[in-house]
Amino acid sequence: MVVCGDDGLAHRLAAELRHAYEEQVTLVVPPSERTVRPPVVGRARAVSAALLDRVVSAAVSRATGTGSNGSAGTGARGAAGGAAAGGGGEDGGVRPLLEAAEPTEAVLAEAGVERAAALALVYDDDETNIRAALTARRLNPRLRLVLRLYNRRLGQHIEDLLDQAAALAVGGAADGAAGGAVVADASTTVLSDADTAAPALAATAVAGTTKVVQTDGLLLRAVERPPPGPGRVADPGLATLALLSSTSNDPAFADGSEASGEQGPRLLPDAATVAAATGRGSVVLEQVAYSAGTALPPGRGVGVVAPFASLFSRRLRWSLAGLVGCVIALAVALWLATGIHPLGALYLTLLDLFAINDPAVGSSTERQVLQLLSGLVGLLLLPVLLAAVLEALGTFRGAGSLRKPPRGLGGHVVLLGLGKIGTRVLTRLRELDIPVVCVEATPEARGVAVARRLRVPVVLGDVTQEGVLEAAKIRRAHALLAVTSSDTTNLEAALYARSLRPDLRVVLRLYDDDFATAVYRTLRAAHPHALTRSRSVSHLAAPSFAGAMMGRQILGAIPVERRVLLFAALEVAGHGQLEGRTVGEAFRAGYWRVLALDTGEEGRGGSGLVWDLPETYVLRGADRVVLAATRRGLAELLGRRRRASGV
Repeated sequence: MVVCGDDGLAHRLAAELRHAYEEQVTLVVPPSERTVRPPVVGRARAVSAALLDRVVSAAVSRATGTGSNGSAGTGARGAAGGAAAGGGGEDGGVRPLLEAAEPTEAVLAEAGVERAAALALVYDDDETNIRAALTARRLNPRLRLVLRLYNRRLGQHIEDLLDQAAALAVGGAADGAAGGAVVADASTTVLSDADTAAPALAATAVAGTTKVVQTDGLLLRAVERPPPGPGRVADPGLATLALLSSTSNDPAFADGSEASGEQGPRLLPDAATVAAATGRGSVVLEQVAYSAGTALPPGRGVGVVAPFASLFSRRLRWSLAGLVGCVIALAVALWLATGIHPLGALYLTLLDLFAINDPAVGSSTERQVLQLLSGLVGLLLLPVLLAAVLEALGTFRGAGSLRKPPRGLGGHVVLLGLGKIGTRVLTRLRELDIPVVCVEATPEARGVAVARRLRVPVVLGDVTQEGVLEAAKIRRAHALLAVTSSDTTNLEAALYARSLRPDLRVVLRLYDDDFATAVYRTLRAAHPHALTRSRSVSHLAAPSFAGAMMGRQILGAIPVERRVLLFAALEVAGHGQLEGRTVGEAFRAGYWRVLALDTGEEGRGGSGLVWDLPETYVLRGADRVVLAATRRGLAELLGRRRRASGV
């Protein structure tokens, strides 16, 4: 497999493929990446260190003239030989790492795209990924492509275009596969790290939020449920997908990762573990169904036209209501005093109100008094109507400008940064109808226009400057989400916010995992009663990209604290762990669990999914199932471990 990229996602994806799936990976990075430490954790850190050593070895080999012809021949064998000497375990035709400024046709050919099973293009620039994908599809029509694109609509068109090109090139020939490295699934999958990470960041800031996986018309909805009372177990829903950490204090200081041990999250627990996990929160499955593919409903205030309630201030609305009440009261009094028809009384009252009625000379005293009172109310109505007109004009004129935080705002989320990640997080928070105040230093940032359209208050200014967080009402906020592209900016904002409010819930987006761990431990020690979380976008997105490289059967992923749970649709045939076994026997705690049976009979009032399978149902080879799996479980199900070890 080949991974091309220019940031931490490329390194983490390569480590994910090597560590979880034991795949042979060629990593293509710009030359400057040799000075950047890849942000990986655990056992994968050793893999990353080995990759860096190979970068230096490759550079030395080129400096001494080895492989100077730029082909995939001698130079690639030399690099692979160095990897084998260092225990890399690669075969003689796979180059573990390649330096290139851009993924040109020559670079892709040298990386072995023509012989590769899958290619991931995860550059930060959409145009670079599209150009390389078109080139790679021409070099190898049977190649499985995974692209990182921020533009959703463009991604759908590119995915259809590349799949159509592959179908025309292959021609549907069943005997076209040549060699073990060529696969028949020449699919194209377009993913966005922002879309993958945004729900996790939003869910971290707001407890109890819904996690949704929606792809190819299939909808899986899971919800995070808070811990029940002492001695009680949370409602399992359709199935309990995970148990959350036993304590929010996380004494292992691992922030819900695998290093948290028994007190950390438990993915796909069995019934006995769930029954014994009293007082722990959980992630449960609520829905498995076919969906029309519509997006989540937007939150309040979404749209270009301002809602009616926002045209006038609350004080002005109360003033108008009071005047209307006075008019009705005067009309009722005139009806009772004169005995005329109620509509006639209202008509005469309005004439008196606007001073266009004849004076009540010669009428009863009651009528004259009511006429004077109506004229007085009319005088009070004039400034109120003028204020209403001015406020409405000001609202329409300011509809295209940024809103300021309301004076009495509280319980909101302060979002720092409106780049790619911040924009997706903002959209997700508004879908959940959560009040948000954004802070952005650049007026031309990508998410400023989105915030204006969603009518979300924005504070323009450098968050490191005094007074900016105060303008965002940080003292009355529910949580702080720092998702700028600068680790130091996020850290400085979090520390300053904690100095203003020690119990504030803080979520940090940090690039380097060692730095994130050190920050997390320090903040937890300094503020033991406040929730602190650190998240890496590449850490959240890499499992989804790795799963997509294994095939289109990967539906999506949901984060569980700092771990990831994957959803896949698999044919039972060829999987010995499933075929011929009952649903109960096929379940393997901590690895995989069958959630539903896809009958393929959508329509006629049915969803085509049987989610309440009995434990005694025997899985047949012709069945297609939807299952949840951990990274290790999915790798074992796909058989990559056995093939890599030669079994």
